[in-house]
Amino acid sequence: MKQISFLDLEKINQKYRNEILMAMTKVLDSGWYIRGEECNSFEKEFAEFCKVKYCIGVASGLDALILILRAYKELGVINEGDEVIVPSNTYIASIIAISENKLLPILVEPKMDTYNIDPDLIEASITKRTKAILVVHLYGQPVEIDKIKVIAKKYNLKIIEDAAQAHGAKFDKRVVGGLCDAGGFSFYPGKNLGALGDGGAITTNDKLLSDTIRAISNYGSQKKYVNNFKGINSRLDELQASILNVKLKYLIEDNNHRVEIANYYLKNINAENIVLPSVSNKCKSVWHLFVVSSKNRDKVRNLLEKEKIQTLLHYPIPPHKQLAYKEWNHKKFIISEKIHKEVFSLPISPVLSLKEADRVVKVLNSL
Repeated sequence: MKQISFLDLEKINQKYRNEILMAMTKVLDSGWYIRGEECNSFEKEFAEFCKVKYCIGVASGLDALILILRAYKELGVINEGDEVIVPSNTYIASIIAISENKLLPILVEPKMDTYNIDPDLIEASITKRTKAILVVHLYGQPVEIDKIKVIAKKYNLKIIEDAAQAHGAKFDKRVVGGLCDAGGFSFYPGKNLGALGDGGAITTNDKLLSDTIRAISNYGSQKKYVNNFKGINSRLDELQASILNVKLKYLIEDNNHRVEIANYYLKNINAENIVLPSVSNKCKSVWHLFVVSSKNRDKVRNLLEKEKIQTLLHYPIPPHKQLAYKEWNHKKFIISEKIHKEVFSLPISPVLSLKEADRVVKVLNSL
């Protein structure tokens, strides 16, 4: 019996092998490796893809979020010690971006059915120090942004999108990364749009924010040897940009295959001990992950493993229980703790066949 891998990156990238090699050779032969033609091209194409005016390539998805908040600090929109609302069940990078800027993360519980932040719980957490809401399109499904935008407008808050898992996802036919004030993307190899190393990008329609981020990410410089900010070095290199230029052309096709696999799961999995994910009406998920829950998670995963079906945990420990944030270890976030205790991810990717998905379904339904 052949192993069904959770994610076969080698097979995924083999689809683009020849084009990637040609693109990388072009970079090698150009003699220009940082912020050149390939990066400029990708920034333009990805901005158009997200339906925004500006895109800045950076070194990682974490840097993207850090830089957005840092730029708002430089512009006086946010000050050290201010609060940023963030979902309590997100991957810890979303929270690190806040604390790295010496801002205070305010954790808000998610909805159990979508795993995204619960808009109805946000307002109760807003104080005079709240300056922004960092929403996370977790697992590839957009948040219910219309409800959140009403709250943000009421309290004059910025909304930042963590779209690291949601390249191409849509809310009400609008692409993530262009729904709010700014969006941060990751191009980690396992993402829907993945490089062959780290990489990230920021999208926005705000020219002043874009110019500020671009300068901060380049040692604080907009003009060579003239430094307006105490910046950092966070730039998307030409090699990764060239690879992303190739793969961006196929992103919609790859996402559509993920949707096909997800719909097959949703239609055919009927195991009593498995709770399937729910998608909000206005949302078009790109299914970066297909996350289910079970009170017997470990037992189910072990049985799947015996049938040579690999699953993963996203994520086993909630942020407030991590040693990195030991000041929160005593706190209770009941829904997040339940999610982190019960969820696991089934195989899904652009190269997973319907035949393999059917095997996953049949094994689950037989348990």
